[in-house]
Amino acid sequence: MEKILIANRGEIACRIMRTCREMGIATVAVYSDADRNAKHVKMADEAICIGPPPSNQSYLIGDNIIEAAKKTGAQGIHPGYGFLSENPEFARKVKNAGLTLIGPSPESMEVMGSKLAAKNAVKNYNIPLVPGTEYAISSYEEARTKGLEIGFPILIKASAGGGGKGMRVVYNEEEFEENLQRAQSEALSAFGDGSVFLEKYLAESKHIEVQVLCDSHGNFIYLFERECSIQRRHQKVVEEAPSAVISPEMRKIIGNHAVNVAKACNYLGAGTVEFIYEPGGGIYFLEMNTRLQVEHPVTEMITGVDLVREQINIARGLPISFKQEDLKINGHAIEVRVYAEDPSNEFLPDIGRLIEYTVPVGDGIRVDDGFEKGDDIPIYYDPMIAKLIVHAENRESAINKMIDAIDQYQIGGIETTLHFCKFAVNHPTFRDGSFTTKFVEKYFNPEVLKINDEESLQLAAIMAAKIAEERNQIPQVASKPLSPWKHSRS
Repeated sequence: MEKILIANRGEIACRIMRTCREMGIATVAVYSDADRNAKHVKMADEAICIGPPPSNQSYLIGDNIIEAAKKTGAQGIHPGYGFLSENPEFARKVKNAGLTLIGPSPESMEVMGSKLAAKNAVKNYNIPLVPGTEYAISSYEEARTKGLEIGFPILIKASAGGGGKGMRVVYNEEEFEENLQRAQSEALSAFGDGSVFLEKYLAESKHIEVQVLCDSHGNFIYLFERECSIQRRHQKVVEEAPSAVISPEMRKIIGNHAVNVAKACNYLGAGTVEFIYEPGGGIYFLEMNTRLQVEHPVTEMITGVDLVREQINIARGLPISFKQEDLKINGHAIEVRVYAEDPSNEFLPDIGRLIEYTVPVGDGIRVDDGFEKGDDIPIYYDPMIAKLIVHAENRESAINKMIDAIDQYQIGGIETTLHFCKFAVNHPTFRDGSFTTKFVEKYFNPEVLKINDEESLQLAAIMAAKIAEERNQIPQVASKPLSPWKHSRS
């Protein structure tokens, strides 16, 4: 495999290209009209336009991507995450075209792409499941009967897809019928499949996931766990590895569960098995993501393994380059997702131009991004700008390093989630590890960001006054704070 087409955009396309370059593999970028001048286009050895800005006219048109691979002589296609990365039909077309998809088989995607099929596949491995139905609910009467058996609160979940779509929490019987209809309608609209099922809603829980690698030589390996409990709209914002609450004994148990999930669908490549963990209680299989995860860098930082390199070599037919017993946890890593969103306005997208963009640097600091100063953030795609990752010898040091790195990160022209992420990782419940997936709901409101700004301004004013006193100067304090996250617009 001497040339790979990356069927994606933004930071993940750039990240894959960096490893390809290290491996001496030529790269092909695809882009929409909106991304003509994007960073990933400039990084690639070749680039080819695949359509207009909307993703359903460009990045989601598999035939155009396959044609671009053929035209440029690429032997492999790396789908990254999102878009077509978990689309079994696309995977089949790639194979039928004589190309190699750097990912699992379409059959594995189909099994794990349906949460109900995934539950059925893992039953023979004694993997614990959240109490609920193991089949799609066909009527309100059936849902009501089963719901009363399970007990409230109940989570209604779409069988297909993810990202929080087709998901509703029901706290009592009176809310049931309306939420069931909404979940089914949203699932049908988002995934073309209105199937939903019921699970016991575990409110005060943690989101724990395990990275796995599987090759064609019979090797199934887990690379420890990540915790991704701080979320907004059921989507992750802060991730870390390892989890602060998982013991070495529990780590081995969930690692073996993850490996068995991969075996249940004859998995190949890099994947992530997700679990719900009740502190002081049990751990339950949630789903498997049949692709590279956004948060994969924290695993790379604590293991020293380049997961993209392993993906490519597995797709080449090579065995994984290490054994389970070779892996050890080295320190602690934390990642925050830098979204073009306004946390003070319900995390709504804040699209605009990057009039200022300076990334933090230093030992143990990594930034995976897909934008540069002067770039526009397109309205057509996910608003993630970058991922900021830090690594240190222990968790406390990693938290402090992340706070310092966030302070260094200068982004102007748009609002971002950086200010929220600083609040989150500096929160007492994050520092002591007791936070759950209810973190945003329980602890965050826009006022806390204003308070932090005022505190920062007061500190800056005190420091300025002290310096001025030492220099016998009169301090000039601005009427509004200038923070790393909130600059004037253009």
